[in-house]
Amino acid sequence: MNQGFSYFLWHIVEATQNYFNMMSGQDLTWLVVGLFGQLLFMMRFIVQWIHSERHQKSLIPISFWYFSLLGSIIVLAYGIHKTELVIIVGQLPGTLVYIRNLMLLRQEQAKN
Repeated sequence: MNQGFSYFLWHIVEATQNYFNMMSGQDLTWLVVGLFGQLLFMMRFIVQWIHSERHQKSLIPISFWYFSLLGSIIVLAYGIHKTELVIIVGQLPGTLVYIRNLMLLRQEQAKN
């Protein structure tokens, strides 16, 4: 079993090296952009969780919508660059919802 596991790890390392070696500088840049967008998008859940824990009830802070919007726009740009229809279709509606929620929050703040 040890030999099987070490072969598996070696195969993963070799495949990863081949993956990065075959990338152009532009592709590597877009990979970093896409991963950064995903990181921002993930941060919205962490921010919401921490905020809710602090208040001991489920709340959505305004930073949730900003992380959602920024992450979504960056992932959408990545999807457009890679011409990945699944990513484009998955991110576009959410981007519009995040913009609308931020607009509603600003309207609410202007009333107060």
